[in-house]
Amino acid sequence: MDLTARQAEISDLLRQEEFITVESLAERFDITTQTVRRDINALCDYGQARRKHGGIESISTEGNLAYGTRQVLNRVAKRAIAKHAAKLIPNGSSISLGIGTTPEMVMRALLRHKDLKIYTNNLIIAQTASANSTFEVNCSGGRIRSGDFDMLGSPVESFFSSYMTDFSVFGVGGVDMDGVLLDFDDEEVQIRRVILNNSRESLLVLDHEKFGRSAHVRGGQIQDVSKVICDQKPPNEICQILNDSESELIICEKDEL
Repeated sequence: MDLTARQAEISDLLRQEEFITVESLAERFDITTQTVRRDINALCDYGQARRKHGGIESISTEGNLAYGTRQVLNRVAKRAIAKHAAKLIPNGSSISLGIGTTPEMVMRALLRHKDLKIYTNNLIIAQTASANSTFEVNCSGGRIRSGDFDMLGSPVESFFSSYMTDFSVFGVGGVDMDGVLLDFDDEEVQIRRVILNNSRESLLVLDHEKFGRSAHVRGGQIQDVSKVICDQKPPNEICQILNDSESELIICEKDEL
């Protein structure tokens, strides 16, 4: 998806406000109303919003958001998280990457590395990794989930169980205030557990909006992972859980945002 930074920010704003006028956007970004309308057209074309007289309104979605929508939400924060995660992974490493837009950005941040071995069940991550000729890219079989560009099912579990990788990189749908990791699908949770159990060091990458976000499938605890990489300090309850565990909390520096 090729949205500009301003269009991504407008998409973020629509999560906070159900309706935004053309005039308020023009004033906020110091641009003409014509430019605003071009941004609105782009967002509507990508299914991120809906035109309404005088402005733009959000499209309500139950459960998890569509992959294309998640690609543009909190994009600046996700890039900072990805940049930091990539710094932790040396050349020559083996990496299991789970599904989601933040792991996808981590893969993009890794493209300047050399001689990585990539294992994933996400088609976009596999395609991205294939751009580096020094990488060995391995993609699971399984049922392709429409719209999410990933594969689920027992073949995926068998795939990740066949390797012990140096690192695993994955996100979650949400984190409850007691540290429980949440997702929207039982198969997603089971695959994430397999990835975690078959890596030497696990990196949970997530932006601050995941804390307290509702999702209905429980799948482990935040203190199960080696490192939690986030763009902002988590709620105090989460910080206390991590302080009492062996997990390391990494907050991206401001110059990385």
